[in-house]
Amino acid sequence: MLTRRNESDTVLRTLDWPTLIIYLIMVLAGVISIYAASYDYDDASILSFDEFSGKQTLWIGLGLCIGGIIMLIEVRMFETYAYPIYVLTLLLLLVTPFLAPDIKGSRSWLVLGPMSLQPAEFAKFATALALAKLFSGYNFLLNAKISNYVRAIAIIIIPVFLILAQKETGSALTFMALFFVLYREGMSGIILFAAAMAVIIFVVAVKFTEGAIIGIATGQFWILVLVAIALAVMMFIYCRRWEVARNVLLWLGGYGIVLWLVATFTDIQLPGMALMLIMLAVPCIYLVIMSIRGGIRSRKLLIPVAAVITSVCFMFSVHAAFNQLQPHQQLRIKVVLGIEEDLRGAGYNVNQSKIAIGSGGFAGKGFLEGTQTKLKYVPEQHTDFIFCTIGEEEGFWGTMLVLALFVALILRVLAIAERQPTTFGRVYGYCVASFLIFHFCINIGMVIGLCPVIGIPLPFFSYGGSSLWGFTILLFILLRIDAGRREVLSY
Repeated sequence: MLTRRNESDTVLRTLDWPTLIIYLIMVLAGVISIYAASYDYDDASILSFDEFSGKQTLWIGLGLCIGGIIMLIEVRMFETYAYPIYVLTLLLLLVTPFLAPDIKGSRSWLVLGPMSLQPAEFAKFATALALAKLFSGYNFLLNAKISNYVRAIAIIIIPVFLILAQKETGSALTFMALFFVLYREGMSGIILFAAAMAVIIFVVAVKFTEGAIIGIATGQFWILVLVAIALAVMMFIYCRRWEVARNVLLWLGGYGIVLWLVATFTDIQLPGMALMLIMLAVPCIYLVIMSIRGGIRSRKLLIPVAAVITSVCFMFSVHAAFNQLQPHQQLRIKVVLGIEEDLRGAGYNVNQSKIAIGSGGFAGKGFLEGTQTKLKYVPEQHTDFIFCTIGEEEGFWGTMLVLALFVALILRVLAIAERQPTTFGRVYGYCVASFLIFHFCINIGMVIGLCPVIGIPLPFFSYGGSSLWGFTILLFILLRIDAGRREVLSY
């Protein structure tokens, strides 16, 4: 049996040092960026606790202490106590709305004396541990039975609802990244395809509301065309009887050409919606008949039918769902989609951020020389919009270096996940990668105007102890699991 000292020596020898070095570079760069974002020509030290950078340095120091403690924990403990940690985190999320003060309409921060903590950030590693524990169960296979899907999705969705109760939509959305883990572990690609279609339908329906084509709202017309194209693509993927695919494709193509000719070269007023629905209904009925005639082997023909029906129903419900959003959320989406310009309101942050990044050029204005950030034109520039400070002062090359660090870290995490000898380690590693990818892509997308502003920080760069500690714990647990992979094999 290994002594505590021998265990520590083993951990140090097997620790993935490249990942740790990337982490240290990122948190150091984060402190420098926070200092630059909050600097107001008062000559205060970067380590001064009167500055955000000084406080962030303290969070980093405490975070490294937490990371050191994690590295001393026996590797089996993470799997053993995964569910208790998850349940305790859920209880903490449950009581947070009742204990937290109202801050900008959100009740998600617990005030503990001089500091505040956001439990939603710590729910990430707890949920990742619980999901990894589920998949590591004896003979657990996601596709073995429906109840396995229900259990996996429940682990992801429960914290989402509890965080939504705190009115933290952005933090809740980050847990949707874990569906990529389900895909890695065997979930059908049709679910991701359906999610992508839902996003496209939502965007098209909301954006293109003006004008009409053959009597149909522009957005709905192009959605129906898109659904027809998706039906054709799915026929190639799921149909094993090529004569069935041929007949469906001939119908869609021929019907579409005739409809276009009539609409273009005649003055006939077409009942557009009815005709488009008929175009989709006929091949669906045909596929149902062929599925019945073909028996069990032809059941996959019902997948395109279900996709068409679901897409059309979702299309008709988009505006009702959109109207359920809060007015400020609707406005943010409209600004991103270019429907409205609100440069003094919802679009102000993004507009000023793009000005700051664009003004940096290739080489940047220089450290502490950014005018947009120094004059405080960009709100929240030391937290969610920290990337614009980097873009203005360090320019194109500085932003590319930050992007390279994230890509390197994500690829390293994926490599660590793939080399794990246990399902628990592999699934947990992919959970870490999924959270990093989601935060990285959405935060950068917010800053440059490609995504709605939903308050997601940039990991290791944005100011905040909760975010930093949450991601530090998330990453260091993975490093400990990876460092102990040889110990696991010896049990």
